[in-house]
Amino acid sequence: MRALSLKSLRFAAVFGLMFGALSLSEARAANPLELNFWLSGPRYDGAVADCDKALPTIATQFWEKESSFWNSSLKITGFSAVHEVAFRPWQSDNIPRRYCTGEAMLTDGKMRKVHFSIVEDGGFAGYGNGVEWCVVGLDRNWAYNPACRAAKQ
Repeated sequence: MRALSLKSLRFAAVFGLMFGALSLSEARAANPLELNFWLSGPRYDGAVADCDKALPTIATQFWEKESSFWNSSLKITGFSAVHEVAFRPWQSDNIPRRYCTGEAMLTDGKMRKVHFSIVEDGGFAGYGNGVEWCVVGLDRNWAYNPACRAAKQ
């Protein structure tokens, strides 16, 4: 048994030296078939929905989260003062996002700030626009803490 493992160790060493010697040749540029062949990557168009289009999604997801995870009966009954804060605030090669903010009226009678972003191709499995949102004071798992600052921009 020991001889077999010693034999395979020698073979692996010779095999490694052979491939190491092959890699000592000078570097060459990629040929046309190696240049991004089937690696086109994501193509973003900057087609991100307006802030108002995300409000029904936020209301539905908020209700689902509150009722399922926090055993709360809170719902968003309406929005006001919704406006865009930034669009593509970083470099042009990043995923296009539209950052928005507004006020949400809840069933407990309180108005709370809502910060959200709409992400191009950020939906389920990269299909459609995705929405990331945070309601100030109700970020119970601290995903965007403190005070939803990470959701602002």
